[in-house]
Amino acid sequence: MAENQPPPPPPPEWVITLNTPIPTKPKSNIIPDPPGYTAIASSSGKRSAVSKQSARTPPTAEETDTLKLKKSWELALAPAKQLPMNAIMMYMSGNSLQIFSIMMVFMLFMNPIKGLIGINQAFERFETDSIRSRLWSVKAVYVLMQLAALGLGVWKVNGMGLLPTTRSDWLAWETPRRPLEQAIFAF
Repeated sequence: MAENQPPPPPPPEWVITLNTPIPTKPKSNIIPDPPGYTAIASSSGKRSAVSKQSARTPPTAEETDTLKLKKSWELALAPAKQLPMNAIMMYMSGNSLQIFSIMMVFMLFMNPIKGLIGINQAFERFETDSIRSRLWSVKAVYVLMQLAALGLGVWKVNGMGLLPTTRSDWLAWETPRRPLEQAIFAF
């Protein structure tokens, strides 16, 4: 009975295309490789030559210090990049006393205060003996940006009417004026 069975049907076309490798296109010598591209060769001799060419030299101390200084400037200017977003959010939240606007103002005050308290922890990964003197200006800019964020919070609190800036806010400490004359009603 085994002899009478027909041969199995051929596999579907998708199985054949899935199992066949993608044909490689011949490389055109007209278009050069982009900068930084290294072709992986099939022979081991070419691979070792390519790996020897791409061996990276470690950066010098000056290059590392320059990179650390650039990264510290990015960190110092990060609060300034958040100021426009925070200003738009404060403007859109309105001046009424609602839970949303109160929480927004709370976060607006909390983040700069946290940043001012943790300034040394923020910059300790960049500190080395060679750039310690140049980090003072970076830290000063960071403090100014955090103070600008606090100023935005003060502007919002003033807009909400929570700052005592008018004379009527201090009436409890004022002595009442004594009138020069008194009028008494006659019946």
